[in-house]
Amino acid sequence: MFAHDTESVANNNLLIKNFWGSSVVIIFMVIALLAGSKSHAAEPLSLDEAVAAAIKNHPQIVEARSNLTGAEARMGQALANYYPQISFAADWSKGRSFFTAQESIKQTEVSTEALYLKQTIYDFGRTSGAVDASRGNREAADKTLTITRQDLALRVKGAFYLLIATEKQVVAVRENVRARDEIFRQAQEFFNQGIKAKVDVARAEAILFAAKTSLIRAENNREIARIELANAMGIASLGERVLVEPSSALLPLPERVSSLQAALRTRAELQQFAALKSAASGNLMSAKSSYLPILSGAASIGYADRDFPPTGNVWGVGLNLTIPLFSGFSSLEQVRETTATINSIEARQNNLKLQIIKEVESAWLDGNEAAARMVSTQKEITAANESKSLAEGRYQEGVGSIIEVTDAQSQALGAKTSNIQAMFDYYTALARLDRAVGK
Repeated sequence: MFAHDTESVANNNLLIKNFWGSSVVIIFMVIALLAGSKSHAAEPLSLDEAVAAAIKNHPQIVEARSNLTGAEARMGQALANYYPQISFAADWSKGRSFFTAQESIKQTEVSTEALYLKQTIYDFGRTSGAVDASRGNREAADKTLTITRQDLALRVKGAFYLLIATEKQVVAVRENVRARDEIFRQAQEFFNQGIKAKVDVARAEAILFAAKTSLIRAENNREIARIELANAMGIASLGERVLVEPSSALLPLPERVSSLQAALRTRAELQQFAALKSAASGNLMSAKSSYLPILSGAASIGYADRDFPPTGNVWGVGLNLTIPLFSGFSSLEQVRETTATINSIEARQNNLKLQIIKEVESAWLDGNEAAARMVSTQKEITAANESKSLAEGRYQEGVGSIIEVTDAQSQALGAKTSNIQAMFDYYTALARLDRAVGK
């Protein structure tokens, strides 16, 4: 009995040991999977990857591509008028009809099966005008896709640089909170030792909580910037991915005059207006052709008989000439409409050129000004940090005032904020300049 109980206990211990061994293995596997998943989610995100993801995933790109496909299909429909139209028809009828020549009513039964062919021989520019119009609209849709890509790239770049700026601002504000917390603790210690008055403690505590409030706002702005970047990329969330910061070395601004010349030469919007003008010219050709005749040919071959299936061979060929005489002035109004459309497109094109000049000049000037601010604010940071260190040292020695040290801390934070803003403005201006040039 005791041997049996001992064996049972040993078996139970073995089962427990195997259970815990398996559990430990499973736990380590789960931890490894979670760690691998987290490391995968935290892969750094570069600007080029963000732009590529937006161009691949964003619904606006899908819509523009679909519109281009539709324009290509409409061009194919217009080209179809150059080809013959072939159809097959079968007809069977039975009834009683009155024949005037015989002055009697007779029963009739007819079965017909025939193949019909119709070809427009010449329509004096109707088809060619429609093809030119559809081809122009197709080119305009293609340029719309290009414009959508460029606008989306600009939006992604702006959101990317904004997120970097907000992250830097969180770091700067968090450092300010740490510095003010040290001053608060120092003020409490001075008060306990009777070196400083209670007012120093109250003031240090107030500015500490003001800094914590600023940190809450900065962290919220960072999260909003993450949402904006994800939305610009066409995804729901960035997850835990971190951004790859641009090089600290300033990218040189392109030459001002060459940028303007390149914009007027390569902007997709100008090419889009050229395509729309070509489409309108095609519509004008079609409208003017409506005054002129249409010459077409027709042929048919088949079988007809009283019996089914019919056995009698029938065929026919013919020409058709259609001459429009009066259409209620619709042709005249179509010509007026398309002429007005062409004039409107030319005016919009000229206005766009003025807008492009403004965009290029504004982006270039903003970038030049931001670059200068980056240099000056960097020097301001150096001076403000030195002033802050001196003020904090004086206060820790008991010879400085709380007002002096908090003013120095505020000045240091303001200098960092100005430098972060200048950096954001500079890279945003570069992105705007690329967009203005048509990259």
